[in-house]
This record gives sequence, C-alpha cells and structure tokens, in this order.
Amino acid sequence: MDLDLGQARAFVAAAEELHFGRAARRLFLTQQALSKRIARLEDALGVALFHRCGHAVELTGAGRRFLEPARAALRAGERAVGAARAQTRPLRVDVWGHLYGPMRTLRAVLGDAPALAVELGASRDLPTAVDALTRGSIDLGFGRVHATATRETVGIGDGIGIGEGECIGEGLEPALAHRLVRLEPLDVVLHPAHPLAGAGQLRPLELRGSVLWCPAALDRLDFLRRFAGRFGITAEAAAANLGLEPLLERPRADPRYVCLLPADLPLPADAGLRVVPLVDPTPLYAWSLLWRGELCATGRALLHAFAETAARRRWLEYTPGRDWLPDADQAQLLAV
Repeated sequence: MDLDLGQARAFVAAAEELHFGRAARRLFLTQQALSKRIARLEDALGVALFHRCGHAVELTGAGRRFLEPARAALRAGERAVGAARAQTRPLRVDVWGHLYGPMRTLRAVLGDAPALAVELGASRDLPTAVDALTRGSIDLGFGRVHATATRETVGIGDGIGIGEGECIGEGLEPALAHRLVRLEPLDVVLHPAHPLAGAGQLRPLELRGSVLWCPAALDRLDFLRRFAGRFGITAEAAAANLGLEPLLERPRADPRYVCLLPADLPLPADAGLRVVPLVDPTPLYAWSLLWRGELCATGRALLHAFAETAARRRWLEYTPGRDWLPDADQAQLLAV
C-alpha cells in the first residue's frame, strides 16, 4: 500500500494525545475528519490501531508498533518538502490585523536584522493567511492567532487549544505551528467630552458605562470580544473594517463610544481625541508568527530575529494581575 501522510499524521496526533478531540484541535481538523482519516488508514493496513472506549482511546499492539515508523515517515516527508522548496528567494510573509499596525513590529525586527531577505504582503484575516499557507503562496504569517467563529474548538500546532471557533483548515497538512512573539499594551481612545477623558489612567472596569466601538463584527474580532466579555463592557461594531480614520469617526461624533488601540500607535493629527493608558490590568494584544511544516533556513533566522528583538525590547513581559491576556494567549505564552 502507499502510505498516506495525512492519515499517518492523524494517527500520530491521536496516539500522542490519546484523545481524538485534542488531536483534531492540534491538526486544525474537525474530530469527524480526523476519525475518518484514521479509519481509512486502519482499513488500508488491515489492522486496528486503537481501542476505543467512549471518549478515551488507547493503542493496540499494532498501533504501538506503527507509531515510531509513522513518525519517521512524517519527518522524511517534511524534509522532502523543505528540499523541494529550498531556493534563493525572499521569505514571503503576510500580515493581518492591519488596524493595529503589524508592520510597526516587523519594521523593528527587520531593522535589527537587515540581512534577512523578506517579501511582505497582506492577508485580509487569519483564515485568509491559513489558506495562503496551505496553498504555499506564503512562507509565514504574522498577526493574532485565534479561533475564528463559534462552532467548535480548534487549535493550531503544538497541541495548544486556542478557544471556541470554526475549523478553518480542513485538510491542512502538514500541521500549522505558531509562536507568540510580542505582547502589545493597549490604550483607550475617548472623546474629550467623555466623563473619563480627564483621567491620567483608567481601569478596564471603569469603561462599563461606555460603548466599545469595534471595526467589524465581534465574531471576527476575538480579542475585543473577549475583552468586552471579561470586563462587562457593552460592545458595538461597524459593518466593515475600513481602517483607522473611519473607526475614529464614531467616538469623535458620540462621547459615549471608546476604542482600544496599541499604546504607541499614532493617531491622525486632527483626530481630536484623548488617549488614556489602561491599568489594573493592562490589556495586552498578542502577536504571533504562523507557519506550515518545517521552516526553511531564512524562516528560522526570522524566528531567531524576533526572539532577539523581543528579549531586548521586553516584548513578552507579562505579570498576572497587572496585565490581562485571554486564557488562550496565556497558554501560548507558556509555550514560548
């Protein structure tokens, strides 16, 4: 038989997790898709690889014998893909989350590593970046890694579950991996007539009487949705994300509305709005690099450059109680 690497990857993930749900999240698949892959593999091999007992699974003797050779086959497949793609071209990196200025972070890193040849592009959002990675049209993505809708739990790489959302990568192979590289503090932007505009700093709980104005539907904005829910703040959203200046029109026109933006993001000179730091806790926006399969040498060098810049600029500092991160981002931070 010809070994299907997608089926082998599903088996290895399930064998390591001993739980089909966790294995599915790890591979960015639905549990049904993972189960079908393993069933097809068992049919092709003519043996059962797992004993299934309700939600729990355990390896059969055949499964234990198959595990290490399957891992070796996956490693060989990754090396083959990497060898075929190796070429002297710039590393292709797409960004998303444009309202929060991802290029500012990339400029800082690339300024510290000018020898890296990187070609920058833009993806509309995380699902678009995942699709580009799957098609091989980019090498890495840079933005906020999160769940993207409300159907079922998904995860990206490393076995990290990252919240409630839709499985947006049916059939992704090899599995996606990601690394958190920056935690960026956010400020609140208010109209000068807002009752809290005179404060030197504000706690998120003090915003409960305000309306958090968001650039797009909340089911597309994981961070703002979780922030509003955590601190009991009413949130409303624009019909479409048209950029920074259109976002600011609402708080400029109605003092009840506020926005969250990165602390060092410059506002237009004529914005006529106040920017106030948030404390106790300070919300932190998590930026991550996302890739598929084995990174090439330039990709590994970019990852190293991010780590060096993050250490020097203290980008990954987080103190529970003083700072706030959604639970899924805390899990990513533990893996750094």
